[in-house]
Amino acid sequence: MKKFLTRILTLIVIFLLAWFWLIINPKPVFAQLNSINYSSTNLENRDFSYADLKGGTFVAAEMRGTNFQGADLTNAILTKGVLLKANLEGANLTGALVDRVTLDSANLKNAIFTEATLTRSRFYDADITGADFSDALIDRYQVSLLCERADGVNPVTGVATRDSLGCK
Repeated sequence: MKKFLTRILTLIVIFLLAWFWLIINPKPVFAQLNSINYSSTNLENRDFSYADLKGGTFVAAEMRGTNFQGADLTNAILTKGVLLKANLEGANLTGALVDRVTLDSANLKNAIFTEATLTRSRFYDADITGADFSDALIDRYQVSLLCERADGVNPVTGVATRDSLGCK
């Protein structure tokens, strides 16, 4: 009988604590979706220099000539984007998803692409001096093209571009 009463009292205390918690904190906490969403928008020649765009979404966005210099694009999603002649000098794209993106003639000097996914993306005539691609996932063909012009050392990570690409 004592065990039964102890269990009942324990359940009542748990119920009262849960009820008390709901009164103090009436709004349940849910993971919020990132409010930075520029999907399918025209961002041509926009200035996002030194902006905090962590986890931002730029799916199928038109970003020709856009300035992302020094921007924090950590874990951002830039799929199907067009970044022709865009400026990403010194930008941090650690862990970013950059799938099917055109980065032709882009300024990628000293950009950080560590652990980024850069599959099916193009870098024709992009300036990659000092860019860090450590542990990034890049198509082999693009790596071979990037290695032809890889040069410099990233001033933030201290990693040579050639080493980060695994160039011979």
